Amino acid sequence: MNIFARFAQDESGATAIEYGLIAALISVGIIAAVSTLGGGLAGVFEEINTELGFGGAAGEGEGAGAGAGG
Repeated sequence: MNIFARFAQDESGATAIEYGLIAALISVGIIAAVSTLGGGLAGVFEEINTELGFGGAAGEGEGAGAGAGG
């Protein structure tokens, strides 16, 4: 009976679960922020690409493959 009383009073498992829930909540927030900012950031780079005259997506257009040398 003494073992069950000690098990009922032990709170280390509850603390571990709380830390796990906090870590999960933080990771969900990071994933949401990255997915939200990722789309906007891709648009910024596409606009810069267009302004520089490279055309559409990276690796396409008239400036693709142009580099130093020649």
